[in-house]
Amino acid sequence: MTAIPADSAPKDRRRLAVHRVEIGDRIYEILTTACALVVPALVTAIAIAIFAAAWPALTKLSASIITSSDWDVGAGRFGAAPALFGTIVSSAVALVIATPLAIGVAIFLSEFSPRWLRQPVGFLVDLLAAVPSVVYGLWGIFVLIPMLREHVMPFLRDTLHLGATPFFSGAAYGPSMLAAGVILAIMALPYISAVSREVLLAVPRSQREAALALGATRWEMIRDAVVPYAKSGIIGGIMLGLGRALGETMAVTMVIGNRPEISASLFAPGYTMASLIANEFSEATSDLHLSALMAVGAVLFIITLIVNAIARWLVWQVSRERAI
Repeated sequence: MTAIPADSAPKDRRRLAVHRVEIGDRIYEILTTACALVVPALVTAIAIAIFAAAWPALTKLSASIITSSDWDVGAGRFGAAPALFGTIVSSAVALVIATPLAIGVAIFLSEFSPRWLRQPVGFLVDLLAAVPSVVYGLWGIFVLIPMLREHVMPFLRDTLHLGATPFFSGAAYGPSMLAAGVILAIMALPYISAVSREVLLAVPRSQREAALALGATRWEMIRDAVVPYAKSGIIGGIMLGLGRALGETMAVTMVIGNRPEISASLFAPGYTMASLIANEFSEATSDLHLSALMAVGAVLFIITLIVNAIARWLVWQVSRERAI
């Protein structure tokens, strides 16, 4: 009769434990991989659904859907050029207003703020991103638009004599491209500020010390050493803010005026692609009308995807440079 080694049982138990750990690791890997694949699968499914619904309008209207200004549902003409123009202009106004504010906040929090103040101020800035869009819209209707109509627009047009330029001419209605730009600036500010703050904090301390050692003042150190080092990341944050502004719907719809025309004046009402879809989707009865709205959504989807991809690439550039 063969004798069984005394230590064989502990070895078998160890092998069984190792085997169970390997199985658990494998299951965990499969689950996390499946979760990771859900995101691109959702984006792909959304893109397929949008382009499939937009295909009839794209084949019939072709490029006229973004080059024509004639939007006549009854006649079957769907030109979304005013909406495309309004989307670009309102987003550009938002970036002009939000970018210096956001970068100023980021520089203050990363370079000048006391440690005890950094977290509360950063939290309040980030909290702007959590406010619902409809709340911004209501604030815009009851506070922003009266203020623009009664104070800001007359000041820009008459006191600063900017009414001679095409950008600040015309009647001060209130609902306008300027109102939409201000609302979008407030909504994009936390995104630009958060990314800019993180990339500024990621700048090596040696970069700052080297500039100060060469005799630079604190402002010169920030201007010539810190900001250039983080330039790609800051631009990435600005692009993320742009992506947020391009796709905003409810708040813009409530303050922009929703007039499908192209005007150089920021005082004039306008339209955006998102507000066009929001206003007309529930009233779309014909297949071509519905398909035309989906085609506008497809154009907006492509623009937003490109902007966000560029932003992510720029932020990745900063991360790679820091790793090197």
